[in-house]
This record gives sequence, C-alpha cells and structure tokens, in this order.
Amino acid sequence: MKVIDGGAELEEKQVGKKLLRIRITAEVDGVLRDYTTTFGRCGKNDAAVGRAYARADTPGGRQEDAKRIAALVKALTGEEPKVYPMKYGRLVIVCDSAHLENFKRYKELVGAIEKWLEETGQ
Repeated sequence: MKVIDGGAELEEKQVGKKLLRIRITAEVDGVLRDYTTTFGRCGKNDAAVGRAYARADTPGGRQEDAKRIAALVKALTGEEPKVYPMKYGRLVIVCDSAHLENFKRYKELVGAIEKWLEETGQ
C-alpha cells in the first residue's frame, strides 16, 4: 500500500447539510485510484458517519474494491470499517466517529475535520 496524496474539504448540500469529503490517492494491491469517504450527520444522536462506495469498474469488481477501501481505512486509522451489501450488488464501506478521530492525525486532513465538527455542532 502506498499513499500518494490526500485532502479533505467541506461541502454544503442544497438542503443545508454540511458534508466532509476525505479523498486519499493511494495504490492498494497494485490499483491506483482516488478513494473518497464522505462524512455526514445521521440518526437520532446526529452521529458522524462516513460512507465510501466500492466501484464495479476497478480490477476485481466491487468485492475487491471494497477490500481495498477497507484495508486503506484500517491502515490509516487503525480501525476496521464495516462493509455492507446494498441493492443491485453495491457495497458500502461505513466509518464512524472513531475513524474520523483517527483521520485527524494527518495534517492534510485535521483542519477540515475540525472545522466540519465545529460547524456541525460536535
């Protein structure tokens, strides 16, 4: 695994919800691509939840892409994300507040993460 670049940015959806996009350019198992996890607030307690979606157009298809995303997240945060099947064979990789807290270890990400946490009330 080789991390090449990374960054985070805030995005506001039309309905006024603020999102945090964490983008990591990395080569995982010989596949170079941008891996993006988008955090938002959801549930009764407004928990921070991040989602990444496995792509079908990568070598090995969605199953292998999900494994690469999960491996990258675990390598960067020390926490293994959950992988859930969705309709039509799609796979979603889910991160929680522990992952987000561990992403703050990286100077390229910490500023945007702290700003998003502040703006979303946590």
